[in-house]
Amino acid sequence: MPQKRRTAKRKISRPPKVARKSSVLPLHHPAGLITERPMALKPMHTTTWGRLYQGDCLELLRSLPDESVDMVFADPPFNLGKEYGKGINDQLRADDYLRWSNSWLAESLRVLTPGGSLFVFNLPRWLIEYGAFLNRNGMVFRHWIAMRMPKAYPRGQRLSPAHYGCVYYTKGDPKTFNRIYVPIQTCRHCGGEIRDYGGHRKALNERGINLMDVVDSPADVWCDAPDALPNGTAWTVGDDLWDDIPPVRHSKYKTRGANELAPLMLERLIALSTNRGDLVVDPFGGSGTTFYAAERLERRWLGTEIGDVQPAIRRLQDLAEGNDVRWERSRGRKRSDHPKDQLGLLEAN
Repeated sequence: MPQKRRTAKRKISRPPKVARKSSVLPLHHPAGLITERPMALKPMHTTTWGRLYQGDCLELLRSLPDESVDMVFADPPFNLGKEYGKGINDQLRADDYLRWSNSWLAESLRVLTPGGSLFVFNLPRWLIEYGAFLNRNGMVFRHWIAMRMPKAYPRGQRLSPAHYGCVYYTKGDPKTFNRIYVPIQTCRHCGGEIRDYGGHRKALNERGINLMDVVDSPADVWCDAPDALPNGTAWTVGDDLWDDIPPVRHSKYKTRGANELAPLMLERLIALSTNRGDLVVDPFGGSGTTFYAAERLERRWLGTEIGDVQPAIRRLQDLAEGNDVRWERSRGRKRSDHPKDQLGLLEAN
């Protein structure tokens, strides 16, 4: 009787199961904090994480409960006489401008939780006045973050201005401070590192994450992040001089709208001072950079804009539809629209 031929069982190799990262919705939508909404404050766009209103910044801040906000970011008009739309005066007398500024600063302090963070972006001329007000009102100074900009021509008996400022204060000791990493700057011509870090170069972390290129894990932006990504270039812990922020230029020369802040700056500030699900408020919404960054980093948010809100709405809609257009760097090199290509560029720099 012929014997049956035995055939070896073939092992089918299956790819390992990858645990999907759960995307738990926030327990409470931040719009629920506004129980008595002023008629002048109109809801214009709502997402899972936040809501944009059209109206005066003071109307939004006054409608929020005490100690309900984890972070406030403010980029007010600089009082330079720019056109922001009908009914907006950007050329006040200095004392009137400061009186108005102190009113929204005072409301920002009221709504901040103990340990909450306040960031104000402006010209040094006004930031030094803001700092004096905040010091008198019990806030704790943390940093003056300098954002390098292309040098302008000196005017009269003054040095050439080379940076915008962002003051960072907390309401007491900070309840959240997440360490962030930035890529070590290299020369665009020879590729050599620009700074020597005081002879301690070998002690710097060889791995890290640039917040402009958060792709798959938007919450992993602090001290554990270097272990989450493959080796790229060398990285260092972020300091208070940021020279990789794309400058505000005419819209003809960039992919973002005129006077629109780069998301890198907001992603970095939000990651630094908040955790997932915390509440971020921006009383001067502009083109929606803060809301965009909060959405990417999964923070709840509220904001208002007294002028045209359509640029901010379009940006949020594009993000929701997956059209996440990346922007140019401060050194002029354009980014790819594809997230994986962006990560490749990140590691190649």
